[in-house]
Amino acid sequence: MLLFVEGLVMCFVLLIVCVVGIANGPVGLVLLYEDDVQQRVVELGLITKERIRRNFILCSIALFVPLFVLPPLMVYGINGATGFWDGFWQMSVILWIQGVFDRLFIDWYWVGKTKAWDIPGTEDLKPYIPLKTLLVKWTSTVLLNPLIAAIVAGVMLLF
Repeated sequence: MLLFVEGLVMCFVLLIVCVVGIANGPVGLVLLYEDDVQQRVVELGLITKERIRRNFILCSIALFVPLFVLPPLMVYGINGATGFWDGFWQMSVILWIQGVFDRLFIDWYWVGKTKAWDIPGTEDLKPYIPLKTLLVKWTSTVLLNPLIAAIVAGVMLLF
């Protein structure tokens, strides 16, 4: 039960980053869209390439700092995990919960089924998350999240 709550905490962090990122419109997170959408948005004068790069840096910090800090704090600090395997499997569960939330709620529902992420002038480029990208995202959720958990668990052994 505690791992599920911790997974929800990570989902909330991801959700907050997205909500803040699109607070002034989805162009703020156009960095998460395919290249053709990004190019169109720049051509339409809605954002510059430099602003996309700056937003990419800020978004990366907002996403990856919690990803590498919160799970080990929860698993080793709150749950009392010891050793590599104990930390690895618990962090994997937490990151899988966040990953499934990202794929189902954010990608499939919020981006795919609502108008919240629609950028005027790019409607012809939908779906914003094409099948190939969706498959890559699901693969990374299944494979990369445990890899991240393994790296973090390995680093925790050093402390």
